Amino acid sequence: MANLKEIKNRIKSVNDTQKITNAMYMISSTKLRKAKGELAHVRPYFNFLQTEIKRIFSAESDIDSKYFYPVSEESDHRGQYGCLVVTSDKGLAGAYNQNVISNAMKLIEKRKDTKLYVCGEYGIRYFLSQKVRIEKSFINSGKEPTMQRARDITSILLDEYDRGGISKLFVIYTEVDGTLNFKVHCEELLPIHRVQFDDQNKKNDGEKKSFEFYPSAKEVLDNIVPGYIVGYIYGVLVESFCSEQNARMNAMDSANNNAQELLDELSVKYNHIRQSSITQEITEVSSSAKSMRKKKKVRR
Repeated sequence: MANLKEIKNRIKSVNDTQKITNAMYMISSTKLRKAKGELAHVRPYFNFLQTEIKRIFSAESDIDSKYFYPVSEESDHRGQYGCLVVTSDKGLAGAYNQNVISNAMKLIEKRKDTKLYVCGEYGIRYFLSQKVRIEKSFINSGKEPTMQRARDITSILLDEYDRGGISKLFVIYTEVDGTLNFKVHCEELLPIHRVQFDDQNKKNDGEKKSFEFYPSAKEVLDNIVPGYIVGYIYGVLVESFCSEQNARMNAMDSANNNAQELLDELSVKYNHIRQSSITQEITEVSSSAKSMRKKKKVRR
């Protein structure tokens, strides 16, 4: 049975660990609120770009663009696939990273020649350990996502797409839903399905206006789309970052609860042993006093 000193040292150790998990919980909570606030500030601009793309299609629905599927929505795209996988730089976030990696591995198994673009040190270490070739890696250094980061990633991906290095681009990331649970998404980013921008057309069939595009509707569209992709990538980075912080908060909250349960058990055990020790000391003192009284009687 452990003695009082050992239990006391263990209680101190658990208390110290609980302070760390509490601090990590508070830090993740602060980062989550800040990232959500930044996304809310820039979202109107990218919503505006989406509206403008819808407006272009409402005027000329048969535009042929390299960023969109053909009007028939039929294309074999036999070229190489690309996949952007967004993980975190650190662990201690429950199953957050493993869920993303699991979805990425499923895609790679289907298309062995998929070019892999990995954002996050955790994912980079995993794929390297599995000897999976990474085309380009991005490390966040634990910082909140920024627009410049999204532009840098988008520039590399679009350059690869424009020169024909990849024919399809998928993005695998995590999003927090309304119940604060996170869900992994595997979405096709390029080429874009025209149906995403058809709602405006259907609602305003009787209100179509003629627009004049310079130098042409196709060139205007091809100039707007990269900005739209930047907004999409930035949203993906923020959603993934918020999911990571939410997952870490849940993990730290679970760790705090487990630590508190352990502290309660150790406190009960400590008090039990301490009470037993006190009872034993009282018994020994009482026995000694009784023995001394007997000796005095014998002497008399």
